[in-house]
Amino acid sequence: MITTPCAPPSLTFLTQVRCDVEAVLSLGTAPMGERRVVPLLGGEVEGPAVNGRIVPGGTDWQWNRSDGALEIAAHYVIETTDGARIEVQSNGLRHGPPDVLARLARGEAVAPDEYFFRTLMRFTTGDVRYEHLNRVMALARGRREARRVILDVWQVG
Repeated sequence: MITTPCAPPSLTFLTQVRCDVEAVLSLGTAPMGERRVVPLLGGEVEGPAVNGRIVPGGTDWQWNRSDGALEIAAHYVIETTDGARIEVQSNGLRHGPPDVLARLARGEAVAPDEYFFRTLMRFTTGDVRYEHLNRVMALARGRREARRVILDVWQVG
């Protein structure tokens, strides 16, 4: 028997991440699909809750699956404008019609409503000013540009 479901969680805008990325480096086809890595070069973070920059050196590990979906596992550091450092782990999924994905692969501009790009984000920091982020789960809607990824990040309440 199904009980009365809880109300859906609320979402509160947290920040926008704009990350500059290097070209995709393919490691070849493996049992789960094509294994890829994308170096993260840096970028900006701007919003009501977190402002700063992305420290160069993060990576985005990807599985380009045979069904056309892309599994994403990005790991990087934000340095806030007031000097805190926040670790970010972002796991997500991007998929869409084959022609749209081909346009993305060529670096063409594609409207974000033409494909699905979402990530679940978790944060870790030892800075007391941001320690509340250690207990936050966030959902991001992303869009891919030729050399940049933009994530609108929403805290799940």
